[in-house]
Amino acid sequence: MKIGPYQLDNPLIVAPMAGVTDRPFRELCLRHGAGMAVSEMMSANPDVWKTAKSLNRMVHEGESGLRSVQIAGADPRQMADAARFSVEHGAQIIDINMGCPAKKVNKRLAGSALLQYPDLVEDILKAVVSAVNVPVTLKTRTGWDTENRNCVEIAQLAEHCGIQALALHGRTKACMYKGEAEYDYIKAVKQAVSIPVIANGDIDSPEKARFVLDYTGADALMIGRPAQGRPWIFREIQHYLTTGEHLPAPSFEEVSSILLEHVQALHAFYGEYQGLRIARKHVSWYLKEQASAGDFRRTFNALEDAQEQIDALQGYFDNVA
Repeated sequence: MKIGPYQLDNPLIVAPMAGVTDRPFRELCLRHGAGMAVSEMMSANPDVWKTAKSLNRMVHEGESGLRSVQIAGADPRQMADAARFSVEHGAQIIDINMGCPAKKVNKRLAGSALLQYPDLVEDILKAVVSAVNVPVTLKTRTGWDTENRNCVEIAQLAEHCGIQALALHGRTKACMYKGEAEYDYIKAVKQAVSIPVIANGDIDSPEKARFVLDYTGADALMIGRPAQGRPWIFREIQHYLTTGEHLPAPSFEEVSSILLEHVQALHAFYGEYQGLRIARKHVSWYLKEQASAGDFRRTFNALEDAQEQIDALQGYFDNVA
C-alpha cells in the first residue's frame, strides 16, 4: 500500500496509542514485522509543546521506517500549526486523530467528538492538508454513537479534502472498546472512496487479519491493543498472509530477550525515574498470560531502581526456565 509517495513494506500498521506507541515501542514493532508505526497523538495546543511529555513525543529524526505523527485538536489553525511543527521536527506523514474516545480528549471537542460536526471536520482537514507538503491521513470511528454512524460521509469528505489514506476503527465513540468491531462499516467505506482504507479493531490473530482483509476489501490493517506485550504479532500475521502458514510461537528465551531489551530502551529513552514507571505496564502486558507471574508483577511494580528492574526480570526468567 502507498501513502502519497511512500510505499509501505507490508500492509500492517501499528496504531497510535497514547502512552504506548512511544519511540521504543514503535522501533520494536517495526523490527518485528510492522510496515509502519504511527506515533502517539500530540496535542495541537502549542502551550504544551515544551513539556517533557510532548518533547519526548516529538523525537522523530533518525527513526526507522516512515515517520507518521498523529495530531489531535479542534481548532483548524492550531491543527495546521501543529502539522507544520511536526514536519519541521521530522514527520513524513501527518495523521489527524478523530477516533480517540477518551473523555479528556472529547470534552475539548477533539478526537471522536469531532464526528458530530462535519463542517468543523472539513475545516480542519482543509487547514492541515494545505499547511504541509507531506501526505495527511485520518484516523476515525464509525460515528459518534450507534444512532449516528456517519463514517461514509466523513470518508468521502476526507477524500474530497485531500486526505491520502483513512484508518477506520469499527466502533462508534459510544462503544469505546466494548463489543465487537463492526466490519460492515469498514467495507462500506472502502466501497465509497478510492483512497486507501485501513481496517482497525479486534485484529488479534493471523486468521482474523486474513478475514478482515478479505471481508472488508481494506488495503491495510492497523493493530493496537493486541500488540501490547506481543510486538511479534506483526511478523506472525505477515507470514500467515504471505504463506498461509503459522510461524512457531516465540520461544521463552526470545520473549525474555525482547522484554529485557524493551525495558532497557525505556530506561534509556525516558531516563531512570520515568522510564522504570512506564516499564511497569509493558511488563504486565508481556506477562499477562503467565499464570505464575501475579506475585512477581506486584513485586516488580514496587521497585524504584532501574537496575533492580532488570535484575528482577532476569531472576524471574531464570527461575521460570
